[in-house]
Amino acid sequence: MGWTELLLIGMVALIVVGPKDLPVMFQALGKMTAKIKRMAREFSQAMNEAADATGASDIAKDLKGLNNPRNFGMDSLKDAADQFDKWEPGKQARAMGPETAKLAQERAEAARKIQEATKAKEDAKRAAAIAADAAELEAEPEPDPETVADAPAEDTKQA
Repeated sequence: MGWTELLLIGMVALIVVGPKDLPVMFQALGKMTAKIKRMAREFSQAMNEAADATGASDIAKDLKGLNNPRNFGMDSLKDAADQFDKWEPGKQARAMGPETAKLAQERAEAARKIQEATKAKEDAKRAAAIAADAAELEAEPEPDPETVADAPAEDTKQA
């Protein structure tokens, strides 16, 4: 309600009740409003006490916490994902201090050496497997062309 509505209600009350009984009416109205507010406050407190007694407030608090991603660490996960998406290896080395950049280069070099050594071992394994296959093929005797020609042809039809 705005001021104009209150002013209109006050004018109607002044006309209907009269100037003599108007203060008494406002006092009774104030007491009634205070009593209604007190009853509403007592009702609210009783409901809160009942909720505390049954544990509903704890459940409500837990449910409110489920909506908050900070409780699950989701904001940290989002930040980490954003940092990973924005990560550029060359830029990071320039943004670091000289000692940190040197350590990062050493780690990158060590990782490159490990990768090269792993690749060399895999290549050596492949070469050994190929050599073993070739040795097996050489060890098998080749069929003699004369015996192959003398062998009876197998019938491909089955009865």
